[in-house]
Amino acid sequence: MSSHLDEIAALCAACGLNPDGRQLQALADYLALLQRWNATYNLTAVRDPAAMLTQHLADCLAVVPPLQRHAEGGRLLDVGSGGGLPGVVIATLLPAWSVTCVDAVGKKMAFVRQVAGTLPLPNLRAEHTRIEQLKQPPYDLITSRAFASLADFTRLTRPHLAPGGVWMAMKGRAPDEEAAELPADVNVFHVEQLVVPGLEAQRCLVWMRPAG
Repeated sequence: MSSHLDEIAALCAACGLNPDGRQLQALADYLALLQRWNATYNLTAVRDPAAMLTQHLADCLAVVPPLQRHAEGGRLLDVGSGGGLPGVVIATLLPAWSVTCVDAVGKKMAFVRQVAGTLPLPNLRAEHTRIEQLKQPPYDLITSRAFASLADFTRLTRPHLAPGGVWMAMKGRAPDEEAAELPADVNVFHVEQLVVPGLEAQRCLVWMRPAG
């Protein structure tokens, strides 16, 4: 299996990122682990390694610069994380963030635990539970990628948001209808268009905070 190091470096550069050699190797090792586990455990519907590079890795790399601009570090919760996207990518490239991935599917969180131990990523943890049952201190930033509608995402995770914290939802095209269904006490303060290298599809980040 090729390590894809050159391709990963090019994707990072296209996103304006400058990872060191250890971080590049960790991203390559993560992709290799994802492919290996996926053959048995069906962690993701995307099976082609080249497609994984764009649809998974590049998609998550694109959110790292906005996150860097938002804050240098803190506690981050990745809800419905699946195989660790974007949590693993964020933990790899932004070590000042303490990242918790949560998912209701046990084999997916077992995989993220394996990733955290193998790469190794001491700032990454996995919680196998439903978000409603999560027992952890609150988070400065809560993110999700294809987890739920904006209304459900903010409602289910609100108990876990620290004072002054924000939500960062990864979406395709700008979800105007979903935003219109948000309760009055949730404020969309920024919709950020993303350019994902190699992906011919719309992507954006929806930034939200509790109103008032």
